[in-house]
Amino acid sequence: MRGPAQSRWLLAGLLLGSILAPAQQATLKARVELIRTGHRLKDASQAVVWLIPIGGAPSEPPQQQQVPKLIQKDKAFHPSLIVIPVGGKVEFPNHDPFFHNVFSLFEGKRFDLGLYESGTTRFVQFDKPGISYIFCNIHAQMSAVVVALSTPYYAVSDKHGQISIAGVPPGRYAMQVFHPSVVPEQLRAMSREVTIPAGEISMGTLSLAESNLELAHKNKYGRDYDRPEPDSPAYARP
Repeated sequence: MRGPAQSRWLLAGLLLGSILAPAQQATLKARVELIRTGHRLKDASQAVVWLIPIGGAPSEPPQQQQVPKLIQKDKAFHPSLIVIPVGGKVEFPNHDPFFHNVFSLFEGKRFDLGLYESGTTRFVQFDKPGISYIFCNIHAQMSAVVVALSTPYYAVSDKHGQISIAGVPPGRYAMQVFHPSVVPEQLRAMSREVTIPAGEISMGTLSLAESNLELAHKNKYGRDYDRPEPDSPAYARP
């Protein structure tokens, strides 16, 4: 038979164990399919799905462990999509043998890195959540997207369209979806409120109509791009 002292120690141990026990978490799974003219595409990568808590304390985005790079090579950005926590930085190194001028004047972060030569680099901090469309003021065909999120609960689809967001506390969330090749109106229509229970939950298939979207844009001065000239400093080896 336990005495009063033993009972107190037992109760304290149970309380401590309940405090230290990990809270139940959930894993959200989904599959993205990209449809073009009625046919499902083989590559369904680059879809971003994220969850924003509704009510309660807002979630804190994770600390950025390393600075990702949007490399300029062969008149293109590599990779063409980066997802970072809000407040994170992105590096823009120029690996081409000529000048580039990276800028973004649309949604998200607005910046202009100016003209910089081969072998040099620039950094940009994305200090507010949003989607930033990135272009070059010299080469109109160059484009990329940086998605800055204020939540740690997100995932990017693989080639097969698979999405898995682990470690989500049960509760109510606003689910949002982004893909560079889907028009904004359809992406907004995909937003919905979801209730996440403990364990694993499947959102099924998220079907997106791919449109070969090429965001129409002017140069950073709001004018049409000039035709490249052979003796332009943009193409001269520095």
